[in-house]
Amino acid sequence: MKKLLLFCVLLFSSYLFSQEDAWVILKDKPSASNYLSNPLTMLSQRSLDRRTKQKIALDEKDVPVHSSYYNQIKGADGITVLAKSKWLNAIHIRGEKSKIDALKTTFNFIDKIEFANRSLNARTTVSTKKVKASHYNKFSSVKEDFNYGLTSSQITMIKADFLHKKGFTGKGMQIAVIDAGFPNVNILSAFKRIRDNNKILGGYDFVNRSTNFYSGHNHGTNVLSDISGYIKDQFVGTAPDASFYLFITEDVSNEGPLEESLWVEAAERSDSLGVDVINTSLGYTTFDNANYSHTYADMDGKTAFISRGAEIGVSRGMILVTSAGNDGNKSWKYISAPADAASVFTIGAVDATETIASFSSFGPTADGRVKPDVLAHGRNVYVINHQTGIPSTSNGTSFSSPVMAGAVASFWQAFPSKTNVEIMNMIRESADKYSNPTNQYGYGVPDLEQAYNKTLSSEDNDKEEFKIFPNPVKDHLIISFTDTINEVIVYSVLGQEVYKNISNSNIINVSSLNKGVYILQIKSGRKIEKIKFIKK
Repeated sequence: MKKLLLFCVLLFSSYLFSQEDAWVILKDKPSASNYLSNPLTMLSQRSLDRRTKQKIALDEKDVPVHSSYYNQIKGADGITVLAKSKWLNAIHIRGEKSKIDALKTTFNFIDKIEFANRSLNARTTVSTKKVKASHYNKFSSVKEDFNYGLTSSQITMIKADFLHKKGFTGKGMQIAVIDAGFPNVNILSAFKRIRDNNKILGGYDFVNRSTNFYSGHNHGTNVLSDISGYIKDQFVGTAPDASFYLFITEDVSNEGPLEESLWVEAAERSDSLGVDVINTSLGYTTFDNANYSHTYADMDGKTAFISRGAEIGVSRGMILVTSAGNDGNKSWKYISAPADAASVFTIGAVDATETIASFSSFGPTADGRVKPDVLAHGRNVYVINHQTGIPSTSNGTSFSSPVMAGAVASFWQAFPSKTNVEIMNMIRESADKYSNPTNQYGYGVPDLEQAYNKTLSSEDNDKEEFKIFPNPVKDHLIISFTDTINEVIVYSVLGQEVYKNISNSNIINVSSLNKGVYILQIKSGRKIEKIKFIKK
């Protein structure tokens, strides 16, 4: 009896003093007004220009976590700070449950605390169905007017070759690849094209808090190759002239909720830099600690921390392309997070004959939405071997996702005035199963040539009724307009009126404006027209 009592005491003590992961959700951002008045202190000009182009206003989600709050949490007894998110106004911490609980009573700026083990959260009903936790290498191979060479099928299947022939190869577009590592990207000849053209803009290892991003697992190198790789007459990525940021957030030695927080940090960094497209060939369902694992019910786009962050990322004007997952032939057959997020562009996998790959994860989401969105070549797809630099085949939605991400960037290059949501809709509507989606095919394989021609035709029928020149402009902007101009207003990136003229003059002096992107609004009678211009 004494032995049994001792065992129970030890078990209870172990529970009390075990380390838990949690997110501290903060109430506010006291410095918000200062940041919003000085947007370049939190976002780059390119990021602000992307917002202006899509008419997306800045808000408190763009404001950094309040430094005083962060430092107080960091200095709390028994608490380790691991990550933070301005979008979710959250700090990821680790510590004993009692120490974490004490934060709420110590600091009045805390709104709530969310434990990764949701059974510890007050008044929370958690499904008892958990995926059995067993760590495995999520990146192991799934069994199963260029000369495009070996990559011909993955390019031509979605008609990315049509875009390339039109000159849309991703030039001027920025893509962030968030992955597990990028070893040898700095030396392999397959990446010489982007290196020589200064297309690698930077990167960061969030796992090790290091500026050395040419390290880690080779998965990211393989993924990047399907977007940017180039070997003459042998291998071509879908956006060989795009520019790239390379971010490491995946720790292959562990599987835990911290990786979701690190991904959100990388997505926030991407947004602040002005990135257009993010590729995420990662997904989260099962963690080493089974108490942290997600259930299918969590795949509703609103529960997982990473999915909540992804939704905000899309609301900032980026396109987030994400692999559906490789669990289609496993007990967990469903999509993972953040592929469940409503606004994320989720990609499944087919083979060269456009037959679904058995490993490609299933939709719908837990709340009944169609996922994946579209499909691309992901079975026996070619990637660049990170050691030899030679093309070799691999399998996974990890590769159908970058094939599509590069194509999305090239397509967006063709229609730069379109919003991220419009671009995704155009591509989705061109897919072969758009009128009859299924749980594993989603909307099917898209046809970018069809999407291009349909969009071009639509634009021809809906042309702006006035033109401006020169654009970019240095001093005087000239308006070409057939009707009488009653009023001209120029708005800044924050939507603030910076110029107004109620005469009918068609020449505007903009020499006093700062460099950047502006919106010109013209009123003629009851008609109001808007157009973007750049002040140089």
